[in-house]
Amino acid sequence: MKGRPQLGIVFFTVFLDLVGFGIVIPILPLYAEKMHATDRQIGLLLASYSIMQLVFAPLLGRLSDRIGRRPILLLSIAGSCVSQVGYALAPTFGWLVLARCLAGACGANISAAQAYVADVTDEKDRARGMGVLGAALGMGFVFGPAIGGALGHVSVAMPFFAAAGFSLLNFILAVALLHEPRSAAERTRARTLTLEGLTRTLSDRRLVWAIALFFVITFGFANLEVVFSLYLERRFGFGPRGAAWLFTYIGVFIVIVQGVLVRRFVARFGEKRLVVTGTAMMALGFVLLALVHSLGPLLVALAVTSIGNALNTPSLSALISRFAGADAQGGVLGVSQSAGALARMSGPIVATNLLVLGLAVPFYVGATILVVASLSAVLAIEQPA
Repeated sequence: MKGRPQLGIVFFTVFLDLVGFGIVIPILPLYAEKMHATDRQIGLLLASYSIMQLVFAPLLGRLSDRIGRRPILLLSIAGSCVSQVGYALAPTFGWLVLARCLAGACGANISAAQAYVADVTDEKDRARGMGVLGAALGMGFVFGPAIGGALGHVSVAMPFFAAAGFSLLNFILAVALLHEPRSAAERTRARTLTLEGLTRTLSDRRLVWAIALFFVITFGFANLEVVFSLYLERRFGFGPRGAAWLFTYIGVFIVIVQGVLVRRFVARFGEKRLVVTGTAMMALGFVLLALVHSLGPLLVALAVTSIGNALNTPSLSALISRFAGADAQGGVLGVSQSAGALARMSGPIVATNLLVLGLAVPFYVGATILVVASLSAVLAIEQPA
């Protein structure tokens, strides 16, 4: 596989980044609560991350087209380290929000990481490369929350200092090992693609449909994430520990499928079929989640949902990358990440409002949207030659 050593380095870079991010997830709301933040303020704190991603993902992605992937990745890793220290030392809730905004802006570096993967893989290996990146994300989410939960018993600030330590280690290793994947001449050609040119690129019908589908899939999974703990508590009587184990269960499937199986399935079936199949599996999983009332069927429903998400996410990212063209990788992938950020903002709002109609309603609504998305993918997205 072309670019295997570089791919391993960017995998480790993203993994360490997501471990630091995952450490914060179970701690931050409780940390804000100790600062006497209201529920609404805590919601704003959590949403601020995605808001900043929405703004900065296309900007950082486009900037990485112009000045290189390595500088953007290094800058964002350093910024993540500063934001983690900012959490730990924040004297007031307002400072905590500022640190969270910085973390969101720096977290937009995933578009640069995806563009790096696109640079070091050829088209036939693109989905496999995106799958490796997805496996790094999944592993970060598996290990990060567990570390954060354990360190939270030591002190409320300790998880943030640990996350900062991971970011610092990540920065040192990236400085030493991460090389720019493109020549100066290639970056110069990318400078000729103006905002107007990027807009023309995004006018490609296939690309618009692919990004729209990425929004819908992310929206659906965000529905699951935000109501899942409440669903487990109200239907199964599970507390935080049980929810954490089931989130880990989901992460394991994502790691296995994206890290090992996607490359084989893409070679046999192609990205489009995996996108359609994965989206349909997510819809089926949501229906099963709405119906199950015991642990065994619950595990089956989560497996179906997780495998579906793990199949379609790297395959869709690979399609978006291939539709974008070489000179617009960072910018277009940044736009797709902004679409994902918008979905992560709106999905929780819709899901929590649907809960008043019944515990199963968010899953039925999500399944309906995903079925429509899967059918639309059959008709609207073409497999690149």
